[in-house]
Order: sequence, then structure tokens, then C-alpha cells
Amino acid sequence: MRRALVTGGAGFIGSNLALELERLGVSVVVVDDFSTGHFENLAGFAGDVVAGDVSRPEQWVGRVGAVDAIFHQAAITDTTVTDQRRMMEVNVEGFRNILEFALQAGAERVVYASSAGVYGAGARPMREDQLSEPLNVYGFSKKVMEKVAADFVRDEDAIKVIGLRYFNVYGPRENHKGKAASMIWQLHGQMKTGRRPRVFKFGEQFRDFIYVKDVVAANLKASSSAASGAYNVCTGKTATFNKIIEVLNSVMGTKLEPEYFDNPYSFYQNETLGDPAAAKDALGFAARFSIDEGISDYLGGKPVPAGARA
Repeated sequence: MRRALVTGGAGFIGSNLALELERLGVSVVVVDDFSTGHFENLAGFAGDVVAGDVSRPEQWVGRVGAVDAIFHQAAITDTTVTDQRRMMEVNVEGFRNILEFALQAGAERVVYASSAGVYGAGARPMREDQLSEPLNVYGFSKKVMEKVAADFVRDEDAIKVIGLRYFNVYGPRENHKGKAASMIWQLHGQMKTGRRPRVFKFGEQFRDFIYVKDVVAANLKASSSAASGAYNVCTGKTATFNKIIEVLNSVMGTKLEPEYFDNPYSFYQNETLGDPAAAKDALGFAARFSIDEGISDYLGGKPVPAGARA
């Protein structure tokens, strides 16, 4: 891979990916509309940055040029957004534009961000062959994207298209996501000011939290895979909100007890847990950071370079 496009490259996952690709010697161009991304996430980035909305190709298509691979991270990711039309325009129609551009640009691989949101409250551990039952329009948009990808590959089998169903990602450069940032970031923000961490009753909800450095590794594995399809990017292990608070207390040297309150959201996913087997078989990807190691690397320990554990 000599030249790559990263959409949403000023966002959380996109910026981590763009910087790692550049570290590996790849020429990278970023496309981002800066609606939620932030220039500070690209501190140290030497590549080109094109300001554009993926749902409006006239803003960016003529300015990117030929690429070998596309890493499509641009999306509306806030699951509380209720503007269905805008969600579908950006996430689905934007993705159609990316696939059309891939043909024009001579790309051999398109790796795109899907989500564990396609599973909704489905059976756990969540496996790629189970029924998609999204609880919100965000999850629905990702389900439709996977259908668009499958249809594209059927007609254009020379380009490999791989969807990565991210579970609950956390790590550096997520702070600009605000309320859409991970529970780990939210709780850390409360605790570092001395406040008790607030979680829904009674903190036993669990997530399959995955560190962003593992997510970057999954993207890199996918970009060299001969597979097409959608695969979980998860650890296959759970961590309750109470466990997160316990680890944060350990990393921060605090002893703050949780404060529990009622959950106001009817569409809230109380539990997520992915099955990592298919991604390991098809992509050769397996997460390396445990929840304790990830949080320590992120907030308290000596950072590990993204490629060091991949």
C-alpha cells in the first residue's frame, strides 16, 4: 500500500489510523467535514487534508487522486441522533459515494466502519451470521451499509470490501466526541475532578470494550486480507461499568464509589459481547489489550506505540 484515503480522518478512530499509516510509510490523504472531527487530532500529521462531506462528493472527489486503499471512517456516530434522513444521507449515501470513488481511484481495498449496533439487543456472544436487529437509526444505517457493500462486491469482485463491526472503542483522541465518547472517557472526566462516577443502576451493564490501538490493527489486517464481508472487531470479553470504575480508581489512585441513577433511554443496549472467531480466521486479527492494559496505556501508564502489539 503506497497511498491511502482515510475519511473521517480528523475524528477519533480515523486520526489514530491516519497517523499510524503515515508512521508505516504510507502516503495518506484525509477527508473530513470537521462536523465532529478536530484539527488537534491530526497534530503531527504531514499528509493532505481535504475539507468535505462524504455525502456531497463534489466537495472532495476531484481533490483526492488515485489511492490503493480506502479506510472509510466518516459517519454520524451519535446513537442519540434522531434525524433519520440526515443519518441515512451521511452514513449510507456517503458510503455509496465512497464505493463509486473506489472504482475511479483504482483502489484495491475498501475497509469501512460498521458497528455492533447492527445486533441491537440480540443474542450474545454476537456473531456475524445472526439476525440484525438494530435498536436505533444509527444501527439501521450500518445494516444498510453492509447490504450496499455486499451488492457492490457481487458486481465488482476485483475490489475487496471489508466492514468492521466495531464494539465499544475507547482511547486517545476521543475527547472531541463529547457525549458520544466512551464510558471510560466519561467516567474518567468525572473522577478526575473528584466527583463520584455516575452510572445507570446498578452498574452491572457490560460492554465488550476494545482499545483503539487494537481497532487500528484490525483495519491494517483487513487492508491486506483477501476477504470481503463484515467482521466483529471485539475482544470477546466483557467489562461491567463497575469494573471500569474499579480499574479507573486503580489507575488514578482514587477510591470513588459509583453513584447509580435510573436509565432514561428505552433503546439503550445494556449488554454487548462479540465473538472474535470469524475476524481471527478471515483477517488474522485478535485484540491484544485487556481492559486493564488498555485503560492503563490510555490514562495512566506508559503509552505503547500502536504497532508494538499488533
